[in-house]
Amino acid sequence: MKDSNAKPLTERELDRLEELLDSFGEGAMTVEMVDGFFAALICGPELVQPEEWLLAVLGKDYARANDDDARHTLFLLIRHWNTIADTLELTLTEETVYLPVLALDDEDGIAHANEWAKGFMAGVDMRRDSWLGLFNDENHAGSLAPILMLYHENDPDPELRIDSSALKNRDDVIKVMIAGLNHIYRYFDERRQENARRDAQAAMPLTSNKVGRNEPCPCGSGRKYKHCCGAGTSTVH
Repeated sequence: MKDSNAKPLTERELDRLEELLDSFGEGAMTVEMVDGFFAALICGPELVQPEEWLLAVLGKDYARANDDDARHTLFLLIRHWNTIADTLELTLTEETVYLPVLALDDEDGIAHANEWAKGFMAGVDMRRDSWLGLFNDENHAGSLAPILMLYHENDPDPELRIDSSALKNRDDVIKVMIAGLNHIYRYFDERRQENARRDAQAAMPLTSNKVGRNEPCPCGSGRKYKHCCGAGTSTVH
């Protein structure tokens, strides 16, 4: 039987997650922001624990949430994390891409992707120093360009806004952003592997039995072992 934490969220479950996130108040992220946020944390070189990112996702009022709603929200978040992590891992060996969850504007039916970019940059900011190498790498920094374009499109500082004509073909910018995500994931892969080996060694006393890569991690995170203490992607505990 397939691990329930490994199943991608259905459209109905994504809608339910949106409702749950909205119930946490104005400080909580939207599903689109969470998708970008998780993508950055999974792509990045350093591990970020859920006790740290949960506050960013749910906002400061999450502690007062209904216990059942909080548990269900975490369950859906972990499943969505696994979907992103599984797909990005496949990009290392297969010709595939992760398709971000983007909300369509009710008026024009267009995916603007600004909230996704905002979520992604929030993820980068959690470990900003570890990303500086990519930002300063002339050969690879271009993978961040479409994300930064969308992030700064409506920036309150006019000097940071880009020329609106650069986003005239928004769909093309989003396609480049998706391809760039693959590149970013690959760029940090070696450093993620190093961090994973370090954490796997630290977690060894947790169990004396061999754990399968697709089995739940013995640390109790809800994540697959290959994406937690025994893997090369960012860890959720």
